[in-house]
Amino acid sequence: MQNNEDLFFERMPQSLPLYQLFAEKVLAEYPDAQIIIQKSQIAFYDKHNFAFVWLPIRRMKNRPEIYIIVSFVLAYRLDSPRIIESTEPYPNRWTHHVIVQDQNEIDTELMDWMKEAHDFAVKK
Repeated sequence: MQNNEDLFFERMPQSLPLYQLFAEKVLAEYPDAQIIIQKSQIAFYDKHNFAFVWLPIRRMKNRPEIYIIVSFVLAYRLDSPRIIESTEPYPNRWTHHVIVQDQNEIDTELMDWMKEAHDFAVKK
């Protein structure tokens, strides 16, 4: 029987190792965090959601073949060339999206952003 992660990555199984490494690093830093697998995204939760992983809905020009998108929320707009989009759905709550196509991109910079996002979420 398949687990929920396998089902989530069924249409893009090559992306599963990227997610697994990301989840491993997040849980190593925040062992009390929970993973909530939904139809369209996987959320990392510790009092509130602080990070999300999702797959592209459709192929897009100038994007890699295989990747995941990591999203996270901060109190400010983060300026980085790695951020593909930022939105402010609520005042002072900026959602940022990062494409991860290689395990090397799950690096110190990304994990520092996860720390900021986690800290922001648990202080709400």
